[in-house]
This record gives sequence, C-alpha cells and structure tokens, in this order.
Amino acid sequence: MEPYRIKVVEPIPITTREYRERRYAEAGYNQFNLTAEDVTIDLLSDSGTGALSAEQQAAGMRGDETYAGSRSWFRFREVTEELTGYRHILPVHQGRAAERILFSALLKPGQLSVSNTHFDTTRANVELAGGVVRDLPSPAFADLDSDEPFKGNIDLVALEEVLEGPEDVGLVLMTITNNGGGGQPVSMANLKAVRKLCRRHGVPFILDAARFAENAWLVTQREEKYRGHSPREIAKKAFRLADGCVLSLKKDGIVHIGGMLGLQDTELAKRCELLLIATEGFSTYGGLSGRDLDMCAQGLIEVTDPLYLRERAEATAYLADCAREAGVDSVRPAGVHAVYLNAGRLLPHIPPSRFTGHALASELYLAGGIRCAEVGSLYLGDIDPSGDLITPAPFELVRLAIPRRVYTRSHLEYVAETLAGIAKDPERVPGYRLTEVPPILRPFRCRLEQVRP
Repeated sequence: MEPYRIKVVEPIPITTREYRERRYAEAGYNQFNLTAEDVTIDLLSDSGTGALSAEQQAAGMRGDETYAGSRSWFRFREVTEELTGYRHILPVHQGRAAERILFSALLKPGQLSVSNTHFDTTRANVELAGGVVRDLPSPAFADLDSDEPFKGNIDLVALEEVLEGPEDVGLVLMTITNNGGGGQPVSMANLKAVRKLCRRHGVPFILDAARFAENAWLVTQREEKYRGHSPREIAKKAFRLADGCVLSLKKDGIVHIGGMLGLQDTELAKRCELLLIATEGFSTYGGLSGRDLDMCAQGLIEVTDPLYLRERAEATAYLADCAREAGVDSVRPAGVHAVYLNAGRLLPHIPPSRFTGHALASELYLAGGIRCAEVGSLYLGDIDPSGDLITPAPFELVRLAIPRRVYTRSHLEYVAETLAGIAKDPERVPGYRLTEVPPILRPFRCRLEQVRP
C-alpha cells in the first residue's frame, strides 16, 4: 500500500471523445500543445509533477529569501554534500540548466559526449555547446522481452573502443536510471567499470542522476552484492564513483522546480560558477527561491525512504502487468518511473514512417484522455526538413511516466482499461505525418496530421 495518506485533493477533468478529438486537432496532434483542462490522466512526464509532502510544505514556510548566503542555501548544501560527497554544489532552476552550464564549461567544439543514452534535452545541450553525442546502450536492451536486470548499462566494450580510438572524448555521461533506454537501471558494477576506464584515459565521468534513488532501489533488489544495503547507501556510493553530476530535482527531489550541479574539480567548478551567476543567479540560490531550496533539501531526504521506493516500484510493475493482461506488451523488467509500451508490436500495420509510437500515444489520449509521450521515430529517428523519415528508431515505444505520490491504483487500472479497448481493434488506429518540423527538440514543437490507411 501507499506509505502515506491523502491530505489535499484536486479534481481532474472528465471529457468526451468528441471534445478530445477537436482539441487534439487544434493542438496539431502534439500532446505538448494540450492544456491541463484537456487531460484526465497526465503521464506525459514525471518531472516536476509530483505531490509535495507535509514536511516539504513546512520546509517551504521556513524558506529564507535573503539574496546571498541564505539559511535555505546552507541547509540545501548540507543535505546535498552529505548525499553526493561533492566539494562544489551549484544550485540551478532545473537539470537542463546544469547541463548547459557544465557542457559550456567543459566541452570543446567537436568533442564527444559518450553516454549509455542521452535524453533529448541533454542531447540538445551537448550540441548547442558544440559537442557531438554518442550513445552506447547495453546490447541487452535490444531484447525488450528479456528479464535482464540491468539493461540501462553502457556497453563497456564499445566504450573502451571509443576511449582508445582517435576521437576526442570530452566526458562520459551515465544516465541513472536510463530514461531514453526504457527506464532501465544501471548496475554498480557497470558504474565502477566506467570509472576505471575514465580514470585510465583521463576523461571526466559525470552522472545524469535525475532518478538516482530509483536506480539505487533497483540495485538493492537486483544486484546480489548489494542486497541488504539501504537505497541511500547505494546512492552515496554511486555519486562517489563519479567526478560530478547534473541533477534535476524535479524527479527524485520530488519538487516542482529545482536542480543542481555537483563537482569535485575546483577549476571546473569556478568556470561553471561564473556561468551560473551570469545566467541563473548568484551561486547561493541559482535561480531558486529560498523556499524552493528548503523543499529540495527535504525531498532529497524523503526520496530514499525504502517504503516509498518499494511502493512506487510496485505501482509501476502493477501497471505493466495490467497492460500485459490487456494485450499490450512493455519493456521488461519494469523500471520505476515509467512503463514503456511496445507500440511496434501492438500496431504492426503502422510503419515507422507514420510514427507508430506517436500513433499509440495519440490513441490513448483520444480514447481516454491519457497524455503520454512516444519514444520512437518521432523522437529518435533521423528526419529530413520536409518531415520524411530517413532512419527509424530501433524501437517504437510509448512512455507512461508516473508522477510521484499523485495517482492511485484505480487511476492506473483506468489506464489499463483504456489500453484494453485499443488492443481489441488496433487496426483502426491511424498513423501520422509531420506538417511542421522544428530543427531541434522536434517532439516539443512539431505539428502533425492523421493519415488513414
């Protein structure tokens, strides 16, 4: 059961299919263009969408809004230093600000950023800094149906080849859990091997640690050596393997806004601090209010509670099981922050050029008012300026990202019931074509239209 009780409730919109069809057409068949009033169950993102605890609300009331050196800053620094062990802590308004600052200070034009998988905004920030992304996901992820426990790992053989090759590598970025790779965890053994390779080749090793606590929980459940350890112990060990981290606190900080950049290298931290002050705010608030800093600190304490993490992981697994019973497969084993549906298997009549993943995500909205995101060719494929697909994504997936402490099991059952209705007659689901194609971050601002067979 949920290890908490509900203190405040918020009504959710209940709409008709006719209303949703009209609004979705007006939105250019892009779920980012829908409004809150259009959506019944919102699984678009787990970023900044969680529910605050009573202790976080209380911490917010204690927030000190002094411009420089506030009490809230010192509490934030105390909690983050204890957790990560990094000597230099820079608060920012969210994770992508930490990415922009770090990559601008660290990467030279043409240098590689190597990762298990870069998320879309991370990829954009690397490229805006003049870098080049290289994803080296574990070969185990290629089998979506296997129960391999750590499909989020980086391919160590491929990583060693890149580090020993002629290309200039600026950093290795490990995303935990691997959001672009099906929300799968990274093992401690893999992180230790990455550290060893990076040290040998003198390359900075950075964590994208937005879901560090969820990764730590799965390590305690799946990696034999760490059974019996607490999630916080595992998280501390993971942070201390790396030279620094970028961290969106909108995920495992369980807040609506906030992030941080943590570093060990003093000279790099100085360069980043100057960029922070110029673009985000003074280095003791980084674009956040005092109340935000206090709520972030409290969230970082609460998020490693084993009871909270157990329930969250079990709720995600429950949704995956319900979806499978409804006839819709997902990436196995289930992660924690999201269920990744196998749209390609459910909708074989829709080719990747008609964006299979987006088609299923769209039908979930039209059928049940459920907003979610595709992780397929619309997001990962190579597409020319006219909107034609050149190279498809390796898989056509749909991510159902579950906000923290927001939805109950009955909400998840409603999602599964909607999926069951789609699975009864999948061939009626139409494909889509692009009508507007932004040059970067395509899924956020593109527009599409339906294509009937």
